[in-house]
Amino acid sequence: MSPAYPDPMIPSPESRAAESLLAFWADAGVEAQYGEEPFDRLAEGAERLAVKARPAAQAAPVSPLARAQGPDIDAAVALARHAARAAMTLDQLAQAIADFEACPLRYEAARQAVFSRGSPSAPLMVIGEGPGADEDSQGAPFVGRAGKLLDRMLAAAGLSDRVFITNTVFWRPPGNRTPTPSEQAICAPFVERAIALVNPRLLLLAGGASAKALLRREEGILALRGRWFEWKSEDGEMEIPTMPTLHPAFLLRQPAAKKRAWQDLLTLTERLDRPDRPH
Repeated sequence: MSPAYPDPMIPSPESRAAESLLAFWADAGVEAQYGEEPFDRLAEGAERLAVKARPAAQAAPVSPLARAQGPDIDAAVALARHAARAAMTLDQLAQAIADFEACPLRYEAARQAVFSRGSPSAPLMVIGEGPGADEDSQGAPFVGRAGKLLDRMLAAAGLSDRVFITNTVFWRPPGNRTPTPSEQAICAPFVERAIALVNPRLLLLAGGASAKALLRREEGILALRGRWFEWKSEDGEMEIPTMPTLHPAFLLRQPAAKKRAWQDLLTLTERLDRPDRPH
């Protein structure tokens, strides 16, 4: 009897099973085999992420100034308050704003700081929301289409040489969007210092973002406009009669609303020209 050697031309049951399994995988779309043993690639990825995170966790402490450029609003406000208090003139305040590095808007889309224009001893102070593209280019507030409309309205009311104009923030928000409450809070000490240095008799707040920030109210501009409020400084030492009104940019989009804004301006002018009551 010849030895029972397997015939190499006849597949064994094991090889037939393997071929059948490979055929099944091929039909299922499997084109590659990564290894002979199971391997937890999710665990490997987690380990790689952990390795990358370790140097950041061991980094040196971040300075207050660097933190202020991120989410630490309190640190940024403190820096702004310190810089604003040190300014004894409007020129010094303008320079302090230009040098201020803790407002995130400075690093997003703005070319330069935009502070103010107008009379430094004006009885009326107009505070808008924030610079747009034209203001960012020219370095002065309200110089675009909305600004030209504002100038025409002020001229018609006899206020051209009696006004000081600024905004709640001093750098152009990306895409001319409305400044956020956090951005306004960082710039607020500079706004308050400007009010103290100009010492106007009245404030005119142009737009809902300005009215909400300065008056600390939640109503929309259509509910606030044309009404008298008292703006108060943070320390409570200054109180100034204040009227919110529609922003000139809104009037360009809604010309029918110009009548209401004009009425606001006439009401404000009448109070501005009213003789002081005897004590």
